[in-house]
Amino acid sequence: MTSDNLSLAERKRLLVATELTEAALQLLARRGFDAVTVDEIVAEAGVSKRTFFRYFASKEDVIVQFLSGMGTEIHAALAERPADEPPSASLRHAVAVPLAACTLDTPEHAARALRVVQLILRTPALLGRLLERQAEWRETLATELARRQGLDAATDLYPRLAAGTALVAFHTALQRWADSEAAEDPLLLLDRAFGVVRPALDAQDR
Repeated sequence: MTSDNLSLAERKRLLVATELTEAALQLLARRGFDAVTVDEIVAEAGVSKRTFFRYFASKEDVIVQFLSGMGTEIHAALAERPADEPPSASLRHAVAVPLAACTLDTPEHAARALRVVQLILRTPALLGRLLERQAEWRETLATELARRQGLDAATDLYPRLAAGTALVAFHTALQRWADSEAAEDPLLLLDRAFGVVRPALDAQDR
């Protein structure tokens, strides 16, 4: 459903959720996950504690929902690619979506995105959540790849291997970008990673 199809109440709810998520992510990124309480998040966002728990079960759930949204975007991007496009190109485009979002708009936006990515990658509990989500993304991407190529996701090895390989390339580029303090371009890093794995992804013998 697009924003044009949403009711006024639904648009307001989406706006509140978006603003609350951004406030929570930025506070967690600045102060550290363990140092921040829900009370501090709601004070930062200017909402009540009741409003917070209407959207999230806990402060960790902010991250979980953020990552779930990222996975939805990746899957949607793959599903929209041309049917005759090489798998490596389709997968590269799909996993590039969240990386591209890190550098959009302004330097201030990029700096905020970097802090959030570093928070997730450098907090063991949140890194575990990211890896859990990536395992889920692998299954949805594998199902989509199988559909696109007329394969059986349950029995053919290729869809899961290809999806997993693309996500490893994504994670490697994301980690390198975070470690470089955004000195390196995440999309160029992704291109380099896909340059390594492209022959396997596009191999005819499957």
